[in-house]
Amino acid sequence: MKLILPRMLQARIEALALNAFPAECCGLMEGVSGDAAFAVLALHSARNIASAPDRFEIHPEDHFAALKTARANGRAIIGCYHSHPRGEPRPSEIDRRGGGEENFVWLIAAPAGAGGPVATAAFVYSATSFLAMDLARPVGADFVTSSE
Repeated sequence: MKLILPRMLQARIEALALNAFPAECCGLMEGVSGDAAFAVLALHSARNIASAPDRFEIHPEDHFAALKTARANGRAIIGCYHSHPRGEPRPSEIDRRGGGEENFVWLIAAPAGAGGPVATAAFVYSATSFLAMDLARPVGADFVTSSE
């Protein structure tokens, strides 16, 4: 499995992770999917309403707004992103308990500190577990957008 993530969208996720530090940032990824690849075409940052700073919970209003926009664009919400401040870019035990939507992508950005660097990794939830994905970064992908 492969996640096609334009460099400017990855840079945006990394900036959001650094801006939220030491709390977690979160949002949704709009795009398209096929048998072996998912392509991110837009980001929808979301308010994190989790009560603990090392958790994320996407505000329902932001989730519904992203779904509405994706449908209007003829696309879908293919995954989410969130950060693991001072952590690892892999699903935590809490992420594992929260996963459940088949073929849903989880992108994790892990800033080492307030100034970075930020490590990123992607996983797809499948058959009760997270499977690591290859990250592909197309060149010249100016067609992507970011919703704030």
